[in-house]
Amino acid sequence: MAAPKKGRSASAQSKPGRSLALILIAIVGLTGGMFVSGHTTPRLGIDLAGGTSITLEAKADQGSAINKANMDTAVDIMNRRVNGLGVSEAEVQTQGDRNIIVNIPKGTNSAEARKQVGTTAKLYFRPVLAQEATGSAAPSPSASPSGSSSASPSPSASASKSSGEKASSSSSPSASATSQGRAVTDALKADSTPSASASTKAKASPSPSASASGGAASAGAAALQAKYAALDCTDPEVRRKVAEGVKPEDTTVACGEIDKVWYKYLLGPAAVDGTDVKKAQATFDTQGAAGWQVNMTFTKSGGKKFADITGKLAQNQQPQNEFGIVLDGDVVSSPFVQSAITGGQAQISGSFKQEEAQGLANMLSYGALPLTFKEQSTTTVTAALGGDQLRAGLLAGAIGLALVVVYLVAYYRGLALVALASLLVSAALTYVLMALLGPAIGFALNLPAVCGAIVAIGITADSFIVYFERVRDEIREGRTLRPAVERAWPRARRTILVSDFVSFLAAAVLFVVTVGKVQGFAFTLGLTTVLDVVVVFFFTKPLMTLIARRKFFANGHKWSGLDPKSLGAQPPLRRTRRPGGPVAGSVETKEA
Repeated sequence: MAAPKKGRSASAQSKPGRSLALILIAIVGLTGGMFVSGHTTPRLGIDLAGGTSITLEAKADQGSAINKANMDTAVDIMNRRVNGLGVSEAEVQTQGDRNIIVNIPKGTNSAEARKQVGTTAKLYFRPVLAQEATGSAAPSPSASPSGSSSASPSPSASASKSSGEKASSSSSPSASATSQGRAVTDALKADSTPSASASTKAKASPSPSASASGGAASAGAAALQAKYAALDCTDPEVRRKVAEGVKPEDTTVACGEIDKVWYKYLLGPAAVDGTDVKKAQATFDTQGAAGWQVNMTFTKSGGKKFADITGKLAQNQQPQNEFGIVLDGDVVSSPFVQSAITGGQAQISGSFKQEEAQGLANMLSYGALPLTFKEQSTTTVTAALGGDQLRAGLLAGAIGLALVVVYLVAYYRGLALVALASLLVSAALTYVLMALLGPAIGFALNLPAVCGAIVAIGITADSFIVYFERVRDEIREGRTLRPAVERAWPRARRTILVSDFVSFLAAAVLFVVTVGKVQGFAFTLGLTTVLDVVVVFFFTKPLMTLIARRKFFANGHKWSGLDPKSLGAQPPLRRTRRPGGPVAGSVETKEA
């Protein structure tokens, strides 16, 4: 006897419950995650929920002209800084020839966004000549600065693991505190006038900027020393003005906050420029105690300069073996050096919080703005107009959905239940994912995104219609429902995948070439298109396999939407003897 052919979809017919259970478990899991995270509603864009609008005015910076090219570059950098993945819906656009408007939706960290948006991110590595804590919280300097050598990491650890670390302050510093560069040098103390021995020590120091401290007798050096002595970094107004007019080649004073204690610094000329940083990334040290840190990769020339300066600093005593990492006039870290750091890579580590490390890496990665910007105004945007538009959009969507339901019920009758159940599953997945993507990647639901979700109703309904029509075609050819469901699936599947691929490709192209609100439409359209494929494969098809076993549908009830007589089905397929068959009685199906 010839072995009978097995159906191509036997496994799909026998275990549709697995697929249904899988998608229902996914919905329950995502919904649980949504409630656990506390974000039970999608984050709304500025046009729906309001937010902050910032107006920035461009100022020429060191000869940079205020022209269209520089303004467009600044807009692009700001966009990447505040939008991250591109879906947080912050808008950055020019206004006139010298203003830039930044709209930040409610729910975004507006303070951090304001800080990043107009920051020029000018980074310099300057050798430290002197430093000490200021203000009432300042710790007492250690009495034994020489103890720093024994507490420092080994040269190999300093070179291979980290470029240094921020020092932690305490009320009674130990040798470990001084090892991290918190001891004030005798060269420049902020109490009385410097002694002769202090000046001699500063002269003898092999610091790269020894010429600056060695000329303390000159009027300029004396004025700088007096400025350092009088500097109070706890005063915000003093900190704001301390770096005004300072050039990279100048010896200068600066402030930096470490563990809620303000320190003042006397810094030599810049040895490495921020433009020498090729890439910066925030990472968490899982193997040590450094916590959050910023890994930097230098350019070829920058790596050489960094190796040169660290090699020179390694020959000095503390604190003159440190270099201050100065970002826009503020010292963000002052790591010490024991040996030259080669290889073109370094780390900024210390008591960073995650947001601080990511913000610093973000500004360094996206580069410095070509112009300096001054904040002209900051206003709060209300969502009254957007709320009215949202209600109108939702009303239009509800009317469209109702018309789709009426059409499905009138034309497909019982099959409309499958379509409606699939639409509900798709809507649930879309809502939960939108709620989760808000805190995860900054996605914000704005009016164009709502339009994208409404368009998705039609895309999802198209997929059901394609499959239903393939099944009905099989019934018209004289097949019963169970084989019709399985035979229709391969052809319907190809059509659905091609259609959804075209929609997803259009959404991807739109997302890449546009910015702002249009990206919200493209992102939502792409997301719902992917979910359409998931729902059709893991819910609609298994559900059709299950209902094909029910008499109401299998027998072609007139209200099932699968009545052979209403569909104009041909007579049942004839069975004939196989010509020349080896055994009498073997039959094969002759397809219409």
